[in-house]
Formats: sequence, structure tokens, C-alpha cells
Amino acid sequence: MSKLINKLTAEYPQHLEQLQQRTKQALSRENIEGIVIHSGQEVKVFLDDNTYPFKVNPHFKHWLPLIDVPNCWLIINGEDKPTLIYYQPVDFWHKITPLTESYWGEFFNIKILKKASDVDKLLPYDKKDFAYIGSHIEVATALGFEAINPEPLLNYFHYHRAYKTAYEQECLRQSNSLAVMAHKAAKAAFLSGDTEFEIQNAYLNAIGYTTNETPYGNIIALNKNCSILHYMDLDKSAPQTHQSFLIDAGANFNGYAADITRTYSFKRDKFAELIARMDQLMLNAVTGLKPGLSYADLHIATFKEIAQVLVEFDFINVSADTAIDSGIVSTFFPHGLGHHLGLQVHDVGGFMADERGTHINAPEAHPFLRSSRVIEAGQVFTIEPGLYFIDSLLQNLKESANSDQVNWQKVDEMRAFGGIRIEDNIIVHQSHNENMTRDLGL
Repeated sequence: MSKLINKLTAEYPQHLEQLQQRTKQALSRENIEGIVIHSGQEVKVFLDDNTYPFKVNPHFKHWLPLIDVPNCWLIINGEDKPTLIYYQPVDFWHKITPLTESYWGEFFNIKILKKASDVDKLLPYDKKDFAYIGSHIEVATALGFEAINPEPLLNYFHYHRAYKTAYEQECLRQSNSLAVMAHKAAKAAFLSGDTEFEIQNAYLNAIGYTTNETPYGNIIALNKNCSILHYMDLDKSAPQTHQSFLIDAGANFNGYAADITRTYSFKRDKFAELIARMDQLMLNAVTGLKPGLSYADLHIATFKEIAQVLVEFDFINVSADTAIDSGIVSTFFPHGLGHHLGLQVHDVGGFMADERGTHINAPEAHPFLRSSRVIEAGQVFTIEPGLYFIDSLLQNLKESANSDQVNWQKVDEMRAFGGIRIEDNIIVHQSHNENMTRDLGL
């Protein structure tokens, strides 16, 4: 752990300097004096005194790894030492997160806030030249902010967030390390015959997480449930037989997310062969992740290879080109190749051509693609091709004019397995790709 802390200590100053430079440039361009970033606040459940789990503003945690304390504020202008308004109430109902010594503390002027409603005393008096960034519009308005989440400013920050500093890359490696450890525990639970609910608990226990600490709701699916792209039911009953297991689950480190998916067969069968082929296809896509190329073009190339897989396994009786032209491949691969990864699981900026926010549409035939941006060094992506046997989509295909292009007996044999998705997390460097997930042995 001390080695990791030393590494973060060494890399954090450059990270902060980069954010300061971006802020200075953005403020100068938009003629704004400074920015006030709100960590967020707890939101009460309707007609209740309980709150939803707190999720920090990603713009806030971009500056410092303070991810679980509401009612905090940052005041930044790109030149002066940033001010952190740190919430430390006197409260005997709840545990208060103390401000401990850390590698980042010395880079901020820290002011203690005892009562959330008193924050105006610590914020700039004249707010007309300050922009508010956060989700609580009513709070910003009440405090007197006029520039609230100005789009040109957000566009600038979102575009540049795609380029991860050395500090951010290290945080992503650490989140992958946690997730890989938990994935291995989940695989062992599956092979032991556990239920979806028990597998979820094995995953969380491996890294000491509660359900609310994962960056997104874990997808833990057995057998046919693997065909449901965002399956989250966590059945507490064991299926009659264990056939297949799909797990899409991540972890957090300092607010940076891992997002990893694996699919397993319980036996060495035809489905296991299909998994192995999809794994190779996934690695082929990783190899194609090169600076200067379009992520959309990489998706299309992978889409064509999936069409070839359908031919190889005799799921269709036409050529790969014919299957693409007729549109039937989308039945088996209905989503995009992947997305940007960072402070958010589906990180921002995926469709931006420039820092002004010029939008690059996804190809018309691939509307679910989450990035159409040019690939560049310093960017971090997930690569997650899939091949599924989804009843509703298959039924639509069966009722279409292209039904005769499918070998329905072969397809029907796979329905009980649900489908396959394999996902790795990749840092793009100028000379190579760093597959964080595979480097950790998963």
C-alpha cells in the first residue's frame, strides 16, 4: 500500500496542474472569473426521512479523491490554490468523515463548513462572474448563481476528460485490480453451483463492498438470464442446472471506475467453444484500438467479424456480407463495441469532435454505439463485443423476410445459454495498448 501511496503522491501534482491549465484556458475563453463545483447533497426519498445513496458530482472528484462526503464545495480559477469547503457538521445521528492527512490535502486551502446552510458565508460574495457546476439547480439559484452548468464550459471539460493523466491511469489500474479479484471469486462461486444472489455476495465480499459502493449495479446472470443485457434481479433460487454465467461488474478506486465482463460455460461444450471464439474476437478489437482511427470504424470492423462468427458456427446459412446487408447481425449483437471509461462508467465526451462540443453522430446502422470519436493516446476505453440469443429479437427475425437466412435449429440449441459478452478496460498509448484487465490475469 505504501508503494501505491508513493506513486499517487508523485503523480497527483501533475494531475492537478493539468486541471488548473484546462480551467484557466476554459475560463479565459468564456470570460468567466472562476468556477464553484458542488460535491452534491443527499436527496430524500419521497415522503420519507431516508435518503438515496449519495453519488458525488464527477466534476468534483476529478480534482480530489473525496467521493463520499456531501455538501462540499470547490472554488477554482485555474491560477490560485483551489479552495475546498469541507463539510464537518456536529452530528450525533451519523458518522462524520474526518479530514485526514493525505497526499492531496496540501494543494487546497481548506475551510471547514459546520452547517450546510451556512455555505454562502464561504463562497464568493459576488457570484455573477462565477459558474456553478453541479446537479442542485435550486440550491445554485438560491445562492445567487446566474451561470449554472454553462454548456460551453461543460463541453470544454467533457472533451478534455477523455485524456487521462498519469494519476488517473494509476487509479484505473487500481480499480481494475479490485474488480479482477472480485471476478475471480464470482467465477469460483459459479463453478461451486451458487445462486445469482450468492455469487453477488461472493463478489462483494472479495473486495469488502456494499451494494452501493459498486460503480453500477452488478449484472450477475445464470443460463438464459445471460440474454438480458442489464439483468439485475439476483435470483435467490438455484437453477435446475448450471449452464452459463455472465458477470458484468466493476469497482471504484478514488472515484475511477472499472467495468469488466466475463462469460463462462459450466461444461466444455459448444457454448464454451463459442466463448473462446468471442474472446479471440474481443482481443482482435483491442489490437485495432489505434491512435488516429475512428472508434466507430473499429465497431463496424468488429460487427463484420461477428457476422463471420455466425457463419463459422452455422447459425446462419448465408455469407457474412449477406447477413450484414440484410441486417440480421444486429439481432445477435444489438449494442455498441464499448465506451470511454473514467470518472463515470460511461464517461463523457464520446461523441465530441472538438472542445466546443461539435457532435459526431454514430453511424445510422449502429445507433447504440457510445463513442464515435477519433481514438487518441491517453484515452481509456472498454471493449465489449457480444453475441446473444434474445427471444424477443429472435422472434422478430423469425417473422421477418430474412427468416430463411437463419439455421433455427442451431440457434435454438443456444437459447438456454443466453449469450456472451466479454469486456476489458484499455489504456491507449502512442506505441501500444495497455490491457489493464488481462495484465491482472483475468
